[in-house]
Amino acid sequence: MDFELSPQAVDACGRMWDFMREEIFPAEPVWQTWLREHGEHSHPPVMEELKASARKRGLWNLFLPAWSGMSNLEYAPVAEISGWSPVIAPEAMNCQAPDTGNMETLALFGSEEQKARWLEPLKEGRIRSAFAMTEPAVASSDATNIQTSIVRDGDEYVVNGRKWWITGVADERCEIFIVMGRTDPAAATHRQQSMVLVPRTTPGVTIVRHLPLFGYQDQHGHSEILFEDARVPAENLLAGEGEGFAIAQARLGPGRIHHAMRAIGMAERALTLMVERAKNRTAFGGALADQGVVQDLIARSRIEIDQVRLYVIRTAWLIDRVGARGAATEIAGIKVAAPAVATAVIDRAIEVHGGAGVSDDTPLAYFYAWARALRIVDGPDAVHRRTIARRELRAERPYSG
Repeated sequence: MDFELSPQAVDACGRMWDFMREEIFPAEPVWQTWLREHGEHSHPPVMEELKASARKRGLWNLFLPAWSGMSNLEYAPVAEISGWSPVIAPEAMNCQAPDTGNMETLALFGSEEQKARWLEPLKEGRIRSAFAMTEPAVASSDATNIQTSIVRDGDEYVVNGRKWWITGVADERCEIFIVMGRTDPAAATHRQQSMVLVPRTTPGVTIVRHLPLFGYQDQHGHSEILFEDARVPAENLLAGEGEGFAIAQARLGPGRIHHAMRAIGMAERALTLMVERAKNRTAFGGALADQGVVQDLIARSRIEIDQVRLYVIRTAWLIDRVGARGAATEIAGIKVAAPAVATAVIDRAIEVHGGAGVSDDTPLAYFYAWARALRIVDGPDAVHRRTIARRELRAERPYSG
């Protein structure tokens, strides 16, 4: 494997860093001020300015190779840079979850009518979307547990159930939900589930509440939704009945690369803040940077970030060559490793900052909350470790003595 970035990746990374320094970082206080003054789920106008600039800079919809012409390996370092400002930068590029996964799902499984109605405005950044799978009453890390019902009634499907932790719903620009539920409880275990497109304005859809993340309310929100006899046209079904589990598995592969690289970007920014604090803060007669314990925190952080980055890059390289199915073990591995490293590095940066680290004066407290949440998002660590262990137990060994 060649560790040198391609010319296309080098160019994209250069343009991305220019965007970050010139517009994204300066927009962070503007963004926060708007939310404080207009409501935590309101839409700061600066985002539309940033989106227009990202288009001009050629940084739009880079996440999907079929649209951008970039491989997963080439996009990975760009995603890492966006992770330095993980709330603002990915959306500015139209590369923010859950829209990325939903766009990929529609591109792979949507009908021509569904693509025209929902995919095109998502690609243009005119609307946002949500992926409604997780439920409060069952362990949704096992998607076969899903209890929401999707029942055919003539030319319609009727949806009943309760979902929660559905990202994006608090933002009123979120116009479409991809809902996973059961269409045939009597079918084989992995053929019971289907996915259907449910517009936000469908009668019978109630947004119950927006759930805080460690006390934070994200601008886009993580919400609980109630579906009570919500009716949608039969043509809103994605692919076919019984395809829901397969769609869910296809959707979650490459997206985990994006999460992992953004987590590394958060860790890099946390390390940068840690280093600057250590050099500029004095205690016990000298700079914190002179303390052996602080040097240890910095060194361990650098080692762990570089290790996990190589792991993620190798996984991106594998996906480009053998597809997400062929890289399933590695995808599960980075889903565990990258958020764990980010959480550890951010925690060390908080330690070096003291009280400032748990305040809103730095992004560290929010970074920590989100990095810890990533260990649950798209399946908890335990499930991915289980996947890896099962593959290891089946693997042939060159020597067993």
